[in-house]
Amino acid sequence: MLDGQAARPFAELSGVSKYFSGARALEGVDFSCRRGSIHAILGENGAGKSTLIKIMAGVVQPDTGTLTVEGTEHKFSRPSDAAKAGIVCVFQELSLMPDLTVADNISISDPPRRFGLIDSKAQRDRAERLLARIHCEDVDPRALIRDLSLSRRQMVEIAKALGKSPKLLILDEATSALTSRDVETVHNVLAELRAEGTGMLFISHRMHEVEAICDTLSVFRNGRHIETFDKGARTQNEIVKLMIGRDIVHKFPPKPPPLVRKPHLAIEGLKWENRLNGVSLSVGKGEIVGLGGLDGQGQKELLLALFGVLRGVEGKVTVGSTAVLPASPADAKGGRNRIALVPEDRKTEGLMLPMSISDNLLAASYDKVSQGPFIDRAKSRQAVGDAVAQLQIKLNKPEDPVASLSGGNQQKVVIAKWLMTDPEILLLNDPTRGIDVGTKQELYRLMRELADKDTAILFYSTDYAELIGCCDRVAVMYDGRIVTEFSGDAITEEALVAAALNITKPVETPERQPVPA
Repeated sequence: MLDGQAARPFAELSGVSKYFSGARALEGVDFSCRRGSIHAILGENGAGKSTLIKIMAGVVQPDTGTLTVEGTEHKFSRPSDAAKAGIVCVFQELSLMPDLTVADNISISDPPRRFGLIDSKAQRDRAERLLARIHCEDVDPRALIRDLSLSRRQMVEIAKALGKSPKLLILDEATSALTSRDVETVHNVLAELRAEGTGMLFISHRMHEVEAICDTLSVFRNGRHIETFDKGARTQNEIVKLMIGRDIVHKFPPKPPPLVRKPHLAIEGLKWENRLNGVSLSVGKGEIVGLGGLDGQGQKELLLALFGVLRGVEGKVTVGSTAVLPASPADAKGGRNRIALVPEDRKTEGLMLPMSISDNLLAASYDKVSQGPFIDRAKSRQAVGDAVAQLQIKLNKPEDPVASLSGGNQQKVVIAKWLMTDPEILLLNDPTRGIDVGTKQELYRLMRELADKDTAILFYSTDYAELIGCCDRVAVMYDGRIVTEFSGDAITEEALVAAALNITKPVETPERQPVPA
C-alpha cells in the first residue's frame, strides 16, 4: 500500500466538458480517483462514462477543463502520453490484431530488441510472465489472436495493459466477454493489484460485480457527474434511480400463462464436431426459450448452426412443417426460414463500424427497400425512421457513423437490423452483454412484445436473472447437449445452477394446468 499517496487523488478532472457534433458528452465534470482502490463508474449507455475514460486515457481531448495527474496538469494528445503518466485503459472494443500472435500483440507498442531487431524469444518470455500474472498459463504466446475465443482475447488484452505497469488501470466492461471462470480470475487479479497500490476505474453494468470488488462508486447521467459514495452507502434500487433518474417499477415484463405450443422450430439430434453432441429442442410461436448452463457448453455453437454459419452440421432442423438445415446465413434468413441471429460481439460480428447508422440498419434488408437494382430512397428513409422509433435509438442523424453511438445504442442497431427482416425465429446470443440497465429494460420489453406477435425466440444469456425473468422455458446445456428443461415456477436460480453443473436430476415443473394455444 502507498500510505499517504493512496489517500490523495491520483487523477483529478476539474470542470471538464466535451461535445461531439454539438451534442453534449460531458459537461462541467469534477471527478477524482486514487491509487490502491477500485472505483466503479456507473451510468446508462450515453451517460458519459466512455468519454470520461477516453479523456483520461488520451484518446480524446476535453473542450474545457483540466486533467491533473499526481499534482501535475496534463493534456494528453495520444494514449502513449497517458501511459507514460501511468494511466492505461482496457477498452470494451478490443485493440488486438487478429493475424498476429499473442506475444506480438502484448508487446506491439514496445517490443524487446536485440541488435536492433525484435527479440522473439524475449517477447515470448515476457508474454508468458504476463499471462501467468493473470493466471492464463494455458494461452500459448505463439497462438494467433483470431484462433482464441472472445473470452481469451479479453484476457490477453488485460495482460497487454499490465505490461505497461499502470498506476491507474481503467477497465471498460472488461469482464462482459469473459467466462464465469475468467471473471473470478480477473476479480482476484484486481484484488492483488489493489493491494500493490494500483488504482482502478471499473466500468460495468453487472451490479453484483461492482458490489463484490469495488470500494467507491460514482454515478454519471446525461454527461454529468451525479454522485460519488462508498460501497454500501446506497441500495441497488437507489443506485439505479440515480443512473436513470426514475424508479424502475418492473424489471421484467409479465409472462403469459403456461401454454402447450406446437413447435415452430424443432431441432433433433444436432451434432457438430465435439461441441454439439445430439441437441434436441423445440421452440413454439410466441415462446421465449432460454439456453442456460456454464459458458462453453455448446450454446453459441447451437445458435450459429441454426443460422447456417457452421459447416458439417448433422441432424434435423424443422421450421413449421419443412425440414431445413441452413447452409449459410443468407439461406437462414431467406425463403420460408426467416431466421435472424443477434450475434455475440456487436463490434466485429454485428456492425460495420465506419459505415453510417442507416447503412447498418439496412444491411440485411436492402431487398425490402429496392426496386430491381435500385434503392428506393423514400422507402429506405421510412424503414430507418421506423426502426429508430421502435428501438428508441438515440442518435444525432442517421448518416453518422454507427461507431459514434454508445454501446447500448449500437446493440439496438444490431437488433433493429434483423427485426427489419421480419423474422419468424429470432436467435439471441447474450444480447444484453455490456449494456446499461435502462436499455436492458427496453430489450426485455421488446422480446415479450415480439413473442406476443408470434415470434419464436431462442435466447442464450449468461445472466441467470434474465433467464428466470424473461423465459417461458429454459433448456440447460452441458457438454454439448440438453441435460434438462425447466418451465413455469421451476425456473429458479438454484435449479439452473445445479443443472449447469450436471449434479442434479431434472426438476419437474410444478403442477399447473396448461392452457391450449
